Amino acid sequence: MATLVTGAAGFIGFHTCRRLLERGETVVGVDNLNDYYDPTLKEARLAQLAAMPGFTFHRVDIAEREAMAAVFARHADVTRIVHLAAQAGVRYSLTNPYAYTWSNIEGQLVLLEMARNLPRCEHFVYASSSSVYGANEKLPFAVEDRVDNPVSLYAATKKAGELMAHCYSHLYRLPTTGLRFFTVYGPWGRPDMSAFLFVKAILAGQPIHVFNNGDMRRDFTYIDDIVSGVLAVLDGPPAGPGTPWRVYNIGNHRSEPLMRFIGIIEKCLGKTAEIVFEPMQPGDVKETYADIEAIQRDFGFQPSTAIDVGLPRFIEWYRGFY
Repeated sequence: MATLVTGAAGFIGFHTCRRLLERGETVVGVDNLNDYYDPTLKEARLAQLAAMPGFTFHRVDIAEREAMAAVFARHADVTRIVHLAAQAGVRYSLTNPYAYTWSNIEGQLVLLEMARNLPRCEHFVYASSSSVYGANEKLPFAVEDRVDNPVSLYAATKKAGELMAHCYSHLYRLPTTGLRFFTVYGPWGRPDMSAFLFVKAILAGQPIHVFNNGDMRRDFTYIDDIVSGVLAVLDGPPAGPGTPWRVYNIGNHRSEPLMRFIGIIEKCLGKTAEIVFEPMQPGDVKETYADIEAIQRDFGFQPSTAIDVGLPRFIEWYRGFY
């Protein structure tokens, strides 16, 4: 039996693959290695995975039906799917919207079709996003909240992915679980995310751009906590007489001021940031905060890494890698 992981060269995908391999599982990785950010970082992650027994990789675009069908044909032992490939980023969706419908909607459909045609698919776990909460004002964000007011195309495509999964769970009894990730950071992270951007700029003596004049809060979630949650959910597919479909928040359950986040980075680097304050960006939100009661109740998920611990670990990796 094998687990297929899409976005295997991505941030969360890489860490998920590595954890699965460390516990002795067979992993089939898929990624198109696109240039949304530096492909050499993705290749470096893949090199780490390739050195581990049980890992096979295919460079494929998840939205290409025939190519994905060929991957599944070669790996008839796949019984679980962790679908983490997506076009990420809120701001980029303002300039390249078609990339989002291609990867996040067409790609989601292709994977769901592949999953429902497998001889045995025990569980289809996929990445959603805290962005689906959009203009909601109630905090913390709970999975029971209505999510009908997206403020970015990225968020709209992620909500569409949840609805599509529900259709397949209802029609074909395919067990699916969506995970609404909250601002993930840590070693091997994405270069378009705040921790990476801030550290890179401060070390280079360049200014950092801080939106909404610094009046922002985020539920920053460390990568090791995220992966522990992903694997716990993967190992517990929805069951029972109803539609086998679930969605969970997966966050740190701590909404941190952005300026405190920056302050910890400054302290770790021993340098003061030159800050350029900017107005709120279109598609962005002022605050995110995860209600994780559901995933705590069902899986005992308990994030344990505060930013005071996680940020120094990220910075240590960054300095070593670069």
